[in-house]
This record gives sequence, C-alpha cells and structure tokens, in this order.
Amino acid sequence: MTLTTLDPQTALVVVDLQNGVAALPAAHPMDTVVKNAAALADAFRSHHLPVVLVTVSGGAPGRTEQAPRSIDSLPPGWADLIPELNQQPGDHTVVKKTWGAFTNTGLADHLALLGVTQVVVLGVATSVGVESTARQAHEHGLNVTLAVDAMTDMNADAHDNSVARIFPRLGETGTAGDIIKLLAVTRA
Repeated sequence: MTLTTLDPQTALVVVDLQNGVAALPAAHPMDTVVKNAAALADAFRSHHLPVVLVTVSGGAPGRTEQAPRSIDSLPPGWADLIPELNQQPGDHTVVKKTWGAFTNTGLADHLALLGVTQVVVLGVATSVGVESTARQAHEHGLNVTLAVDAMTDMNADAHDNSVARIFPRLGETGTAGDIIKLLAVTRA
C-alpha cells in the first residue's frame, strides 16, 4: 500500500542508527539511508512532532543458531547515535535489548501519553529491528508507515522480502520525500 495520509499526532521512530550498526556492511548505501533519516527527523521536529531515537545495547535471552554478539565486547561508542541525527533535548530515546523497540522499554506508554496514533518507522536492519518495531507498533493498534529509502539491511534479500511482502501487511510505505511532502500538507 502506498502512503495515503499521516495522522495529526504521528511520531517518527528511528531504529538502531548508531555508530556500530551504521558501520556494518549494508545492502544499500548507508549515506543515503542516513541522509533520508536525518531529513525526516528534521522535518518531524520542525512540525513539533515526536522523534524517538532507538538504540540496541543487548540481545534477548534464549538459544539461537547464530551466536549473539556480547555487548561487553563491542568497542566504546558502538551504541552511540550517529551524529547526523542531530539529537535534540526534546527527542525521546529508547535503549532496547531485543529486536523490537516496544519490548520492555515503555515506548507504548510514552506514545500513548502523547496521543500518538501513527508511527513512521525507519532504520537498520530492515528485516530485524525495523520490521520487529513495525510489527509491535501494529500490534499496539498504531497506524504504521515505513520510510523505505531510510532503511537498509545487511542482506538484500531480507530487505526486499520485508519491503515487498511484510510491510504491506503492517501499514503503508513511502519515501522520505513523500513523507516530508505529506507532513507539509497535513501540518499546514
């Protein structure tokens, strides 16, 4: 489904655009993803809409076939937000230890207190943090929009699967430019 509207109280949720994740090899140019994410954050702030900046600093417990990285073994600054996001005092930060930004973080309560009914989700990795956060937002009854040119994955097939098969079942998709234009119309 293509982008049709933005609710009056829509929040931007930026997933895992942090130094360590942004430095990983990606399926799409990270500089483009970062540029589009920063433009969306600036646009949301200029319209006095909530911006949520999410970082990951751990992993969920449980056995997996792929060994998780130990957060203790990561270099200093790995979990710091990328500077291009230009974090502002009014931004809400979330530190997650699972794939999705809603699990054990208080994000749902924070958005509910602000009267948020829709989220625009973007970041890295498309098939992991972004998709999980979008699924959780949808399960919390929020309208979901996904900024497809402000996200990437370490695996092109995984990214393409999320964008083509999963996201249309969770919400609407659009480019950063589409979302910024719609913000200008709906917030005028």
